[in-house]
Amino acid sequence: MKEIIGVFLVLAALGLIPALESALAAGDEPGQYLDRRVIIWNLFFRMMTVAFTVGAVVSGTIIWLIWRFRESHPKAKPTPYEGTDW
Repeated sequence: MKEIIGVFLVLAALGLIPALESALAAGDEPGQYLDRRVIIWNLFFRMMTVAFTVGAVVSGTIIWLIWRFRESHPKAKPTPYEGTDW
């Protein structure tokens, strides 16, 4: 459970830090402006990269679980809790 909370904290930090950096960004001189389109695209690209990575890990884990615990697996035997003796 602690690992899950840690992962969510890291993901929140990945989204929150760049957003705060952009919101509080101000140039030292009055002539410096912020190109919001570039910053928004960078945030979008960064968060989509994180989303695709997390999605790939979750999908891979699900595929591995389905493959590992399928009924036709040679080592798949009912547990004592299932009530079948082999």
